[in-house]
Amino acid sequence: MDFLSDFLMRFLTQLQSPTLGFLIGGIVVASLGSRLSIPDAAYKFIVFMLLMKVGLTGGQGIRDSNLAEILLPAVFAVAIGILIVFIGRYTLCALPKVKVEDGIATAGLFGAVSGSTLAAALTILDVQGVSYEPWAAALYPFMDIPALVTAIVLASIYTKKQRDTAGGYPNEQPDTAGGYPNEQRITARGYPKRDTASKRVKIWPIVKESLQGSALSALLLGLALGLLTEPKSVYDTFYNPLFRGLLSVLMLVMGMEAASRLGELRKVGQWYAIYAFVAPLLHGFIAFGLGMIAHYITGFSLGGVAILAVIAASSSDISGPPTLRAGIPSANPSAYIGASTAVGTPVAIALGIPIFVGLAQALGG
Repeated sequence: MDFLSDFLMRFLTQLQSPTLGFLIGGIVVASLGSRLSIPDAAYKFIVFMLLMKVGLTGGQGIRDSNLAEILLPAVFAVAIGILIVFIGRYTLCALPKVKVEDGIATAGLFGAVSGSTLAAALTILDVQGVSYEPWAAALYPFMDIPALVTAIVLASIYTKKQRDTAGGYPNEQPDTAGGYPNEQRITARGYPKRDTASKRVKIWPIVKESLQGSALSALLLGLALGLLTEPKSVYDTFYNPLFRGLLSVLMLVMGMEAASRLGELRKVGQWYAIYAFVAPLLHGFIAFGLGMIAHYITGFSLGGVAILAVIAASSSDISGPPTLRAGIPSANPSAYIGASTAVGTPVAIALGIPIFVGLAQALGG
């Protein structure tokens, strides 16, 4: 009972943090029809600054750490990214009126990682005085890339089976609903079977595109600079002091974006909204459980466990969508981007972060 009351008190305290306040403020302002806007160039600069700071912190932490300590959390991060996609493949895709390609793409986006959600979690951990390994932020690509690769591979396998069964489509351009015209009525007799050898999924181009995404590129650049150089002076005088202020602006923008995406989410049905609400918390609890295993085996900190849970609860908002657009072109972006931005990200930040940070604090006494 003491554990539960302690957790609830910590949870309520974190709901009052300025990080969450700016997110909610953005949602309210946009819902009231305000014309307030942040230039896209400013938004991109803020994201770059935040991820560079996170990367620099992680790179310096890796340099000063024992690599053996990183191994098990990294393996768990890979496994979680893949598992999240399979969970979506056999839950969301099985629901009525959910197109399989759309469901897989949505699961892939929820398996990938949001750099802004990660930045928000790190800020709250610092404010609450919860210690964590500086390298914990480097778990980002270990979860992000496997999730995107798995989603694209599963979607490709599914579409290949559909083509083999139907004998090939005469026109691969999707209709306005995101599907193929007369999809259920095409038979093997109707069209000649085309050569599918050229349709085999190549993993490296997917990985390459993920690595070249703006968010992951900034994070990896920061990791490399933190690992190979001595950036402490510029880190202490420039990146670190600006971090919280820039994050507050980013949360405001994300809140406004979430409100604007609600219309898109309504177009693709209520099941996406339900999935986007439940999935972040489910994924986060799975990751928290695996993180606790790493905690008992390797001494992985409870703050690090919370970070692992938060990145599992997050859904990619920068690098994931363009990767999935290219990798699963038949999927409807309104489905996976709308679900992520309008519901998934606010749930991960407003509920996921307080829950998992509060659990880590309560377990740590």
